[in-house]
Amino acid sequence: MKKILIPTDFSDHAEYALKVAAQIARKNNGEIILLHMLELPHEGSDAISTGHDIPELMFFKNAAINKLEELMDADYLEGIKVSEVIQFEMAFEGILNISRLNDVDLIVMGSHGASGYKEMFIGSNAEKVVRNSEVPVLIIKKEQGEFNVDKFVFASDFAEEAKKPFSKAVEFANKFGATLHLVMINTPNNFKSTATSQATIDNFVSGFQVNKYETHIYNETNVEKGILNFANSINADLIGMSTHGRKGLAHFFNGSISEDLVNHATRPVVTFKI
Repeated sequence: MKKILIPTDFSDHAEYALKVAAQIARKNNGEIILLHMLELPHEGSDAISTGHDIPELMFFKNAAINKLEELMDADYLEGIKVSEVIQFEMAFEGILNISRLNDVDLIVMGSHGASGYKEMFIGSNAEKVVRNSEVPVLIIKKEQGEFNVDKFVFASDFAEEAKKPFSKAVEFANKFGATLHLVMINTPNNFKSTATSQATIDNFVSGFQVNKYETHIYNETNVEKGILNFANSINADLIGMSTHGRKGLAHFFNGSISEDLVNHATRPVVTFKI
């Protein structure tokens, strides 16, 4: 986590994400890339194609520069290397492009939680970043204060394809000194015996060097409720899950589980691409 990308629309929730990113960067001797996307209505694409020096573009760009510079002067960023980028591009595409160009290790974004995204990075933009990012995406829902990850829930079906994202989750957990709580959610439509579920988890985790972990089997009427209720039951600091990108979510994470969790969970959520 040496390079951390923070998209900002200058909302309170974006700043909550920046404060968390600052703590992560400080602990890992990392740097922050602060990104603001300028999406101008109507003639924006034509204006962009003909140059960035027209009055309207310069007005918005200068206003954004001033706000970024104010952010960069924040006390909580003192001593951390911070660079700023202003991009004339559609939000989610720009976030992914800047992420690739700068070889970032982590994207941190803020959201409004259960009410959905209501600032610049709302709805489809945030969901597209989560689904398409090749690097982990950490979603912050509220002001965290001290961002410590002691209890990290990773819910999965523990199939072979989950090993790639799980390796990233293990790296994340080990860096924070967290205990990984590996949980399989049993639902009426996809029920497995305790013995079968436990054997699946044990066999899966045996190939990894996890510093601290516990295994759990949790019964619930559906997967989303199972993850949220289990996380609440242990007072988890973070919920992790794997995403399938454009194809949706792996077996276990069907339909809109990823965006439902991002919207409904009050705890931070981190996603890892399969």
